[in-house]
Amino acid sequence: MSTGYRIYEKDGAHFLTFQVVGWVDLFTRRDYRNVVIESFKYCQQHKGLNLFAFVIMSNHIHLLAQSEVGDLSGFIRDFKSYTSKRFLEIMESGTESRREWMKRVFEHYATYKEKQAHQLWTHENHAEHIYSQKFIEQKVQYIHNNPVRSGIVAKPEDYLYSSARNYAGLESVIDVIEVDFRWQTYH
Repeated sequence: MSTGYRIYEKDGAHFLTFQVVGWVDLFTRRDYRNVVIESFKYCQQHKGLNLFAFVIMSNHIHLLAQSEVGDLSGFIRDFKSYTSKRFLEIMESGTESRREWMKRVFEHYATYKEKQAHQLWTHENHAEHIYSQKFIEQKVQYIHNNPVRSGIVAKPEDYLYSSARNYAGLESVIDVIEVDFRWQTYH
């Protein structure tokens, strides 16, 4: 079911949220987080992904991104498809102690779609077009403060799987294009 969040500005920057079905805490494990980072890197290098900000929480991801080739929807589709396959491979590898429970959850959500045995991501992406300087600043701050609000860290830059580290000049798991808060978007 659609909530009305759609990507109309194909080459514009968007705030996106990717949520694991059933709010399964998939990203409490490093292997799953690393799949996300590897996929982001691949998309930056080969699919024209401009990544401005991100955070990987336990069961969802927020990012501020843009497609250089005007195909943000294609990036989302390919990202979710590839990461789902990799997550299932990791889950089935034998090291996942929650494997049977997770499999039941992912199978349950797949019952709503034909020819699909598992569903790991929700269909929604909560895509919001970035339309003003104030909105850019608000979304970057929201992304970076997510681990603080969740009580995981005291300062945003202390969270390893967040671009707050990039903005603080610290070593990060992936490069991002840092947004100059004086930067403006135009329609």
